[in-house]
Amino acid sequence: MAAHVSKPEQSSRLSSTSSVKSNESISRPSDAVAQIPANRGSRLRWRAADIAVGAALGVACGVVFWGFNFAYSWISPLLGAVLPGVASLLHAFWYFSGPLAVLIIRKPGAAVYVNFVGSVAEMVFGNSYSFGFVFLSALLQGVFAELPFTIERYRRFNLPLTVVSGVLTAVEYGIFVLVFRFQGVAFLSARGITHMVCEVIGGALIAGVMSWVLYLAIARTGALDRFASGRAVRRQ
Repeated sequence: MAAHVSKPEQSSRLSSTSSVKSNESISRPSDAVAQIPANRGSRLRWRAADIAVGAALGVACGVVFWGFNFAYSWISPLLGAVLPGVASLLHAFWYFSGPLAVLIIRKPGAAVYVNFVGSVAEMVFGNSYSFGFVFLSALLQGVFAELPFTIERYRRFNLPLTVVSGVLTAVEYGIFVLVFRFQGVAFLSARGITHMVCEVIGGALIAGVMSWVLYLAIARTGALDRFASGRAVRRQ
């Protein structure tokens, strides 16, 4: 009689054990899948170090903007005398900060944040441009600078993407200037076309190539070793 009782008990124990194992095997893949968004979120989440470095970078870029305002005021007439619109080659010194910020911080909103801090610093040091013009321009520059990296979901950071970032920012800024500063210049006029062509060239070379070279130079000093951007360069 005891033998007859133990068999059902044994079978029930076996079935319960197998069901627990099957439940564990089912739950494990779902747990792994659930961890993927968390890992992605942590990779793109801002840290205190990101905020601090972004602020420092923004202030440094603001000093460059401020100094370039004075340099441009006497260089622009000289270049304009050679060919009207060719001075736009140098405009990228006002927006190279966007691509550079994304390369270093590698977080969504990095370009907008650094541009905003840089604009505040520029206004504190002194600026002949209006408050609204500077901040609206900085916001748009940051958005367009981040577009190619956003499409790549902030997983790829290389020279071609940086050049595309600089070119997109150049197109945005070139149109912005024609609308808000050079209202008397037609888009399809000789000066308008020269302006846009030179803007794009300057964006590719200064905001693109120069930002990439500057990022590599900063990373090789070891200043970015706490960041993925710095470790990627030091490993090469």
